[in-house]
Amino acid sequence: MLNAVPLGKKCGMKISELCLGTMNFGEPGRGHQGDWTLPEDEARPIFKKAFEHGLFFFDCANVYGLGSCERVVGKILGSLFQRDEYVLATKVAIPMGRGANQGGLSRKHIFESVDASLERLGHDYVDHLVIHRHPHGVRGQNPVPIEETLEALHDVVKAGKVLYLGASSMFAWQFAELQWTAKANGWTEFVSMQNHYNLIYREEEREMNPYCVSTGIALTPWSPLARGILAGSYKGGFSSGSTARSSGHDRVRTESLYRGEADFEIAERVSEVADRHGRKPAQIAIAWMVGKPEITAPIVGVSRVSQLEELIQATEIELSSEDVSYMEELYKPVENLLSIGTS
Repeated sequence: MLNAVPLGKKCGMKISELCLGTMNFGEPGRGHQGDWTLPEDEARPIFKKAFEHGLFFFDCANVYGLGSCERVVGKILGSLFQRDEYVLATKVAIPMGRGANQGGLSRKHIFESVDASLERLGHDYVDHLVIHRHPHGVRGQNPVPIEETLEALHDVVKAGKVLYLGASSMFAWQFAELQWTAKANGWTEFVSMQNHYNLIYREEEREMNPYCVSTGIALTPWSPLARGILAGSYKGGFSSGSTARSSGHDRVRTESLYRGEADFEIAERVSEVADRHGRKPAQIAIAWMVGKPEITAPIVGVSRVSQLEELIQATEIELSSEDVSYMEELYKPVENLLSIGTS
């Protein structure tokens, strides 16, 4: 059974120590992940099992399935649970269409996007709204004054449409600037950082993770399994995808994110440690992450109930310092993906 933990030190809300990412739930064929999307009837058992094991934190984004993810997730949650039994997050920033104002973090798009998300979800409010990127880091969008973004986010909180704010994937100095600007103006501050972090991409250990620890910000990393690499989905190379996701269109995105020379060697070491423990590689990768005291709740994605059960079991695995060192020692610095605009 998963524990309930505070969402950092700047927030009174509690979440489960794992978060279920919902990118792969929605309408098959719709959106950038359409070739590995599960429809409602296949997703529903996963939500039921999550709740049985104390997982009650669910992460969406408006862009997942171009809205279809929110529709499916909102319908499932609304039919299975009471509203005060779960924590629901969604995101805003990535363009939802080709219109001039259909993306980014302008006041106009934030207001319209939040209203559209609530309508799709069938909810009066979301517990947690995450900006998918920094106001100056949304690809294809003009930079928005951070004051405009922050005041608009504050206003949707004060309107009761959003309870807490989070951010995702930006430089630490950018996040610090957002926080200080919000504080200086009496606007709502962010309580979480959803950053890119796993055994083969650890650049966040340099600045973002320490900054969040020092300021009480919850860390809820995305891609803790490196899009399947650490789960063994690629079997040593990008040409060896063994799942619908790793052998489909998503492989191109994965290759753009993981460029380290030792990526697959590290993944092999994860498999070795898994064999020693009688576990799956994915379980070991999650155990490594939840063993980091600074991590609040990794965001995990699954396509089967059995996968979810395995990842929940991973929170109980205790790795030795030798195990951790063995998996970490091959890592070499890589170019921060934010510098080349692909994170």
